[in-house]
Amino acid sequence: MKKSITDKPLAQHIESLIFVSDQPISFEEIHQCLEQALELTLSKNEVKKTIEGLIERYQAPEYGIEIVDINGGYQFLTKGAFHHSVATLLKQHNKKRLSVAAMETLAIIAYKQPVSKTELEKIRGVSCDYSVQKLLEKELITIAGRSDAPGKPIQYATSDKFMDYFGLKSMSDLPKLKEFQPAENEVGLKGDIEITVQT
Repeated sequence: MKKSITDKPLAQHIESLIFVSDQPISFEEIHQCLEQALELTLSKNEVKKTIEGLIERYQAPEYGIEIVDINGGYQFLTKGAFHHSVATLLKQHNKKRLSVAAMETLAIIAYKQPVSKTELEKIRGVSCDYSVQKLLEKELITIAGRSDAPGKPIQYATSDKFMDYFGLKSMSDLPKLKEFQPAENEVGLKGDIEITVQT
């Protein structure tokens, strides 16, 4: 049988539920979860007031996050004053997550765009399926149409997000290929290019 009162820290339980939810969590979800987890009968008014108290608490200037009511659900979000810092971190993480293969594929697309997967694979000498898929997922490249070549293969080009991630105002800001000097005692096929993007 459920109890009718509680001396447990209700605010901390609600705070935890909102924190772990990857999307806005509704009032009903919070209420039902609390009753089941704590084995208590909780009045909706009590839960509502506790949520309102948490919202007010996180409005204090010492917190960089806040609880926001989004379409009837609650979610922790960073405050507007700190969006630039968060965006910088996300940008760095996205760069770090790119594999060498993905970076090579992205570099070829940047310099050869629009370019088809067949052309990419001819230049790299290996399959580019995985790299192209990852770059599309990260929205660093976009589908630019189809080639007039037989079979009309899909062509790829860099996206606006690519420009933002690498701090480019225009494609003319890309390093010129002649600026890359072949390494001494280089090993490999003539024409291989190693491109390092500063993060």
